[in-house]
Amino acid sequence: MTDDAVIWNRLAALLPEAEAQEVKDCWAIGEQEAGLGLLVSGILGHQVPISETVRAQISVLAETWGEREALTPQILQCRDEGTPGSLKLIESDESSLPEAIGGAEHDLAGLALVPWIACTRCGQVLMRAHARESWGDLSYLARQYVITTPNRATVLRLFPADSAFAAFAAFQRACSDAP
Repeated sequence: MTDDAVIWNRLAALLPEAEAQEVKDCWAIGEQEAGLGLLVSGILGHQVPISETVRAQISVLAETWGEREALTPQILQCRDEGTPGSLKLIESDESSLPEAIGGAEHDLAGLALVPWIACTRCGQVLMRAHARESWGDLSYLARQYVITTPNRATVLRLFPADSAFAAFAAFQRACSDAP
């Protein structure tokens, strides 16, 4: 079983057995988008408390399957389990985002950096880098994923567009290694 499937099944297990099986079945038949909707609506409907880490994991899954934009409002409404954690899903106002600039960030030139997940311990931020479309909106899909310093001025690591989980895993490792 892949790591993605393990995470999927662990998240599905937050729901009552019948609903959890529906979410698992969605994975098995390749209907991840529908499964994510069932997962999030089930967590909300049953008022299942979740940690910020689980909230971030669901957001990364939603990003991977093209559902982050649609599901983020509901993900943010999920009941907090109340235990302080080191991750925080950021609700961003994408209308006033800075363009990436600077020498080391040449791969990010012309992209808008969108804060996504922050570490409350070390302050590093996992961001999505989006192109700005000709009509002013951000591209639907991230072009890259970026881990920055707490002040967001320095890029620590870059990840390609298809690497949301790899970026998140590296972000978590960097945070757990921080003093």
